Amino acid sequence: MTAQIKKFPKAFQYWLNKRKIEEVECIISDLSGVSRGKAMPWVKFQKENKVLLPESIFYQTISGDYVDMDIKGQWTESDMFLVPDYKAAVCSPWSDDITLQVIHDVYNSDGTPHELVPRNILKKILKLYKKKGWKPVIAPEMEFYLINPNTDPTKKIEPSTGRSGRTVASRQTYSMMAVDEYGPVIDDIYDFAEAQGFGIDTIIQEGGAGQVEINLVHGDPLQLADQVFFFKRSIREAALKQKCFATFMAKPMEEQPGSAMHIHQSVVESKTGKNLFCDKDDEPSNFFYWFLGGLQKYVPSALCMMAPNVNSYRRYVANHSAPINLEWARDNRTTGLRIPVSEPIDLRIENRVVGMDCNPYLAIAASLACGYLGMVNKVNAREPVAFEAYDMERALPRSLSESLDFFEKSREMKKLFGKSFCDVFGSVKRHEAEAFMQFISPWEREHLLLNV
Repeated sequence: MTAQIKKFPKAFQYWLNKRKIEEVECIISDLSGVSRGKAMPWVKFQKENKVLLPESIFYQTISGDYVDMDIKGQWTESDMFLVPDYKAAVCSPWSDDITLQVIHDVYNSDGTPHELVPRNILKKILKLYKKKGWKPVIAPEMEFYLINPNTDPTKKIEPSTGRSGRTVASRQTYSMMAVDEYGPVIDDIYDFAEAQGFGIDTIIQEGGAGQVEINLVHGDPLQLADQVFFFKRSIREAALKQKCFATFMAKPMEEQPGSAMHIHQSVVESKTGKNLFCDKDDEPSNFFYWFLGGLQKYVPSALCMMAPNVNSYRRYVANHSAPINLEWARDNRTTGLRIPVSEPIDLRIENRVVGMDCNPYLAIAASLACGYLGMVNKVNAREPVAFEAYDMERALPRSLSESLDFFEKSREMKKLFGKSFCDVFGSVKRHEAEAFMQFISPWEREHLLLNV
């Protein structure tokens, strides 16, 4: 085994099993969470000190359009310098070749972290916690749909045909039979996760027809953001292997619930590992209430990073599985901020607002940033609700455009995430929102064509 291979995680070394690596994918996440990078032979990767990519990949929308912005030298195609993070490397178990995926750290030519890179944004927020002697702990929940192949975007999406040969038409929440219906896909997901060294906590049938939820084991925010980034591709590949699609759209079907990426969050002391959300009497501490207060106060300004697409806001429908409020309560799934049943040592806050269509680096950074602001500014949380909160007044922006208005006016967001990032992210997402408004939908043709 070469010295370079020994730098990679044990899971990859075990999967490799003395075989020869054939190809290496040098990857980063763009603003939308799409994997970008270069592939090269293993021999070339061994000789490379740095990989170069143009920073213009961050000026691209989800549809591939480039956005003109007031940036000096925007189109000079300046290079970013990519350096492999050997800890963030996994295999591609679906590939015919022996392939390695490696997430890279991204720097400017002067060696400083590039300010537009989502992974660097999350690192920036984690450094703020570290300076306070704090360490956040998270656990993401990934919801997605398995659907029949949809090659014509004008046609409606249908839940996938299961092993019985029938298209699932009803919701069977927590049904083990429903999980069995998609057994071949689930089996491949387990196999891919094991090969990549990912810890799956549970897999369940969610509330929608063909909707699955995977809960990941709690841990370090950066490592789990990497896992979600890798996992999306793995799940897509597992679905394709069984001749269906996996979609992470927030709301792929009108009549079905949306897909979320709930984030369980707590904060511990870096030195002792003590949960800051508990006081010495095992009661919720001031930090717990301040973190909640921060989420309640600042999430509207950061929501465009948790719900970053025009489709994201289809999910926020009253009385339809997704919260439209930022209230909190214990063991109450109608609130945007839920406190799960737990022992005091495991006291945590579940942010149920985040959509599964998010960029995991940015969504986790945004949620942790809101909690951080609450703790440092000692923002008091409102009283918990003691009833179903679905009918409460909407507390979230109703569209991507409205969400961007909050984001662009927020001094706190610019200070935490940096003006350059906020300007570029806002411009790219604003372009997407405006492009969507130029699209004429089937609803408009059906109800307005001959009636107005």
